[in-house]
Parts: sequence; structure tokens; C-alpha cells
Amino acid sequence: MAGPTTAERGERQQESSGPPPARRSRRPRLRTIVILAVAVVLLASGSVWLLYGSPWLRVERVSVSGTRVLTPAQVRSTAAVPVGAPLVSIDTDAIEARLRRKLPRIDSVDVVRSWPHQIGVKVTERTAVLVMHKGGEFVEVDHEGVRFATVAQAPKGVPVMELAISRPGTAAAGLRRFGTEGLVREAVRIAADIPPAVARTTRTLKVRSYDDISLELSGGRTVSWGSAENGPAKARTLTALMKAAPDARHFDVTVPTAPASSGS
Repeated sequence: MAGPTTAERGERQQESSGPPPARRSRRPRLRTIVILAVAVVLLASGSVWLLYGSPWLRVERVSVSGTRVLTPAQVRSTAAVPVGAPLVSIDTDAIEARLRRKLPRIDSVDVVRSWPHQIGVKVTERTAVLVMHKGGEFVEVDHEGVRFATVAQAPKGVPVMELAISRPGTAAAGLRRFGTEGLVREAVRIAADIPPAVARTTRTLKVRSYDDISLELSGGRTVSWGSAENGPAKARTLTALMKAAPDARHFDVTVPTAPASSGS
């Protein structure tokens, strides 16, 4: 049997020389992975430096909006934002908590980063629906019953709550049952339900008991409101009653389905 020819032996030698195809393709792939890994490390390091180490993304200004009684300077001082610090390092949640804790007049606050150099503070202040006497001053109370500020003068258009529980019996029992805080909450609910036109002329909310609360209006007019229950119905009834009897001096809406007015 004849052996392989010279040409056949040459072809076999060429096939056996050089690295296997798998090893040849593995080397470029490894180089690509190494290059990509280095690039990722460099990019991450650059990003960290840009955010924390560079002078370009640092706090230069704190803007304040939404204040009415508070001043922007008060808010900035309480917020205590570290000017010059990296913007990314500012703990906005901690600033919000500090503002709500130290400035009770603030109802809600939103602190945001405004790239590249600013922190924005948007404030919503509480609004008094009534005030309470405290010595020679007044305590402002909002629609949730929160006593948030003490002022020298009652805000214009905000009624004064007066606790007038001097009678024994039912009134005293009501005070023991609901407590002063419970009566304040009832007065707050009523203050929120008073029709706007009447609220502008309401001077005092007189609280004798849980279900004996009255309004004293300008011009010596009065309204027997009763408890805070059925507030919207009482408000509608009072508005209609005042239109029907504009010269009356006293209005009774304790039972909104059976209102009454008297005096002239």
C-alpha cells in the first residue's frame, strides 16, 4: 500500500502548526475585558471625585420660598445647610426634620438639590383658624388643633376661642369627659365649617360645653351653633337664615333642620 505523497505530508504539517482556534480567539477577548474593567474603574473614580472632591458641584446658595410670617433668613438659619459642602452629601431629610422640629409654624417643607450649586427649601406655613388667650398673648391653633405659635396680637380675621365653663353640672361633666383638648378640637372643627362671609365677622367662639358652643359676631350678633356635628349643614342653614332675616341679632342652628332667629 502506497504511503502519503509529499503534498499530503505538507498539508498535515501546516494543519498541526500554530495555536488552536479557541486559544487564538480567547486572547483578544481577555484583552477587551481588561480594558473595559479599567475604563469602568476610571469612570467610577472620576465620578466620585467630581461629586465629592471637585469644586464644581458644591453648595453656593440656599433659596427659600413659601414663607408668609417666617422670614427666609429664619428658615436658612434653622436649616443650617453647610455652604461649600459637596451638593451630593447634603442630607435633605435631616434638614426637613430639623425645620419642622425647630419651627412649629411650618406645616410641611420640601428640601431639594438644584444642580449644580443650590439647595431649594419650599415651606408651607400653618394657618390659624382660631387663637386662644395665654396671659396677655395669643396662641395660634391650626385646622388640626396644633398650637404652633404665640403672638402678641391676634391675627386679623381669626376668632378668639373663649372657654366659659363656669356652671356646674352638665358643662363640668363635659369638661371632665372630653378635657380641654377635646373642647379645643370641637372649636377647631366649628371654625373650619363657619361660612366664609360669617367667619370674616366672627370675633369669638365661646365654648360652654361639648354641645354648647356659640359665635359672637361683630355688631353684637350671636349664633348658637351647638356641637361640631353636622357642621356643613349648619353652615348652609346659617347662610340662608341670615339672608332671610338680615336684621336679626341672634341665630340658632343647633338643629339645622329647625333653625330660628330673633331680635332686630
